[in-house]
Amino acid sequence: MQIYLAATPEASQDAQSHCRNLAHVAYRIGPGSSLLRQNLLLQTKGGLLSVSDCGAPFIDSPESLRDAVLRECGRRNYAGVLLDFEEAPRRDRTAFVSALAPALSASRRALYLPESYAAAAPSATVLLCTAISGGSFSQYLQDAVSQAGGADRLALDVQRLRMDFRLPARSGEGDPLTGEALAELMERESPAVFFSQDLCARYFTYTQRGEAHFVLFDDADTLNQKLRLGAGMGFSAAFFMWPEVRDIAPKLFAPWRSGKRAPG
Repeated sequence: MQIYLAATPEASQDAQSHCRNLAHVAYRIGPGSSLLRQNLLLQTKGGLLSVSDCGAPFIDSPESLRDAVLRECGRRNYAGVLLDFEEAPRRDRTAFVSALAPALSASRRALYLPESYAAAAPSATVLLCTAISGGSFSQYLQDAVSQAGGADRLALDVQRLRMDFRLPARSGEGDPLTGEALAELMERESPAVFFSQDLCARYFTYTQRGEAHFVLFDDADTLNQKLRLGAGMGFSAAFFMWPEVRDIAPKLFAPWRSGKRAPG
């Protein structure tokens, strides 16, 4: 399994000291179907080109944008492209994905994209979010593998879970916590923390104003456990966002620095 750390240009040096493979969060779609780039160092080579659709205009020429992406991949020897597309699929975005996928495949480069775009690029690797709050994490992965037709067609989108649920949480929705908020809550409550084998995450409970709360969160150990499960099933890659894991990076990435599977 390849481990990638998505980082902006200003954070890339620190990020690469922990993870050798970067997804360079430096690209976005500009006017006229152009590819806009932040100030990357001239010597930046390898890893993945990560392009965002946040605030992007209509892609009037999918082929022009495709060609710009391919040129940048060749210029910087990128091994592939990560599509950080957060908006709902639109006709112009789908057309771009459909044009890009075979071109990357022909140049032996990978394409990683959200599940919502899977139909537009059957040969691409689909990102599977790991932040689940119910059921069995292992079964969740197995079901995804079965639906995709093989684990090699999937990559883990490892999102660090930090969620506060008011019980009974019938909707399965909780309130997201920042790292600072979680730390303050734990300092205030001094809770007994447990590990959920099913969810592959840590949890604790507390009561506030007569209301019971259930807090579910990830740390370096739980994220590594999720990686081991994915690697064991044959997932091709896993992605982290640098801001989410910066505080736990030394412990999180140490088992993977050799490029081998983390120890069990």
